[in-house]
Amino acid sequence: MEIDLSPKLPKKVHGGDGGSYFSWCPSELPMLREGNIGAAKLALEKNGFALPQYCDSAKVAYVLQGNGVVGIVLPEKEEKILPVKKGDAIALPFGVVTWWYNKEDTEFVVLFLGDTSKAHKRGEFTSFYLNGSNGIFTGFSTEFVGRAWDLEESIVKTLVGKQSGKGIVKLSGVNLPEPKKEHRDGMTLNCEEAPLDVNIKNGGRVVVLNTKNLPLVGEVGLGADLVRLDGSAMCSPGFSCDSALQVTYIVRGSGRVQVVGVDGKRVLETTIKAGNLFIVPRYFVVSKIADPDGLEWFSIITTPNPIFTHLAGSIGCWKALSPQVLQAAFNVDADTEKLFRSKRTADAIFFPPPK
Repeated sequence: MEIDLSPKLPKKVHGGDGGSYFSWCPSELPMLREGNIGAAKLALEKNGFALPQYCDSAKVAYVLQGNGVVGIVLPEKEEKILPVKKGDAIALPFGVVTWWYNKEDTEFVVLFLGDTSKAHKRGEFTSFYLNGSNGIFTGFSTEFVGRAWDLEESIVKTLVGKQSGKGIVKLSGVNLPEPKKEHRDGMTLNCEEAPLDVNIKNGGRVVVLNTKNLPLVGEVGLGADLVRLDGSAMCSPGFSCDSALQVTYIVRGSGRVQVVGVDGKRVLETTIKAGNLFIVPRYFVVSKIADPDGLEWFSIITTPNPIFTHLAGSIGCWKALSPQVLQAAFNVDADTEKLFRSKRTADAIFFPPPK
């Protein structure tokens, strides 16, 4: 049975006045379960507060919109409170406790992509909240909680039962601690401001998130990149040569995508637009062409330092093969081979639109 690779939008899971939590479902996007990938999105309104929780998956968070605050507690470490903004990527290893808050008028939106190979359910994130109506301590008896916290039963009942919200609440008259800029060091990287790893005039730009610029991704086991493709430009056909899956979220713009798999069969040809998520299987070749307004996407790759092979352009593997091999492979004469080799000698990865 063939797997449906069509891009999908997320569905709302829960929410209220403070904001909403959305998730992509494996039943609608089967590659999530097949690839052990989770994908979700948090959208907080002004004064929206996502209650402290931990997740069953290591993941990368990427701020799609607005400014906010995230509190992070790594295992057996002190709390770090970071100011975060659009373009920030944050690596969240297993076992971290996080909370999120938006004190601005603009909606604060965060994308989460991660590995569910050790998760409660394949292809889905499961959150374990410390507080709220579905918090962990609502399941323990007051005796156990009282013993754990060394508190009287009446105080335990107040602490456990006072917060009636579930997952996301709207705060009023509460002053959370101010974020500290120095806490960003080593915890996050702004992909829109970081040095470019690839910069092709009229083609596109790439910032790669890896263990060099954000060491924590090594603990997460994922790499990531932000790609901005100029209007009508093309991204070279290529594949991950280290068996990694590529999970792509379209941040802005629109365009066309084609994916080719086993036996040269085209397994996906569709239009992609902002908000879509799709997954390229291991070793399958993918290429995109932006619409006139351009195309921007954020991807995770299921290895912290991904390696890609491109099949066209100045660094394409065809250029490395000898003339005789190309002639034999394509079954063409020397003149045709020379014409082929003379093209795309200056364009790498991204190709400007035809003149």
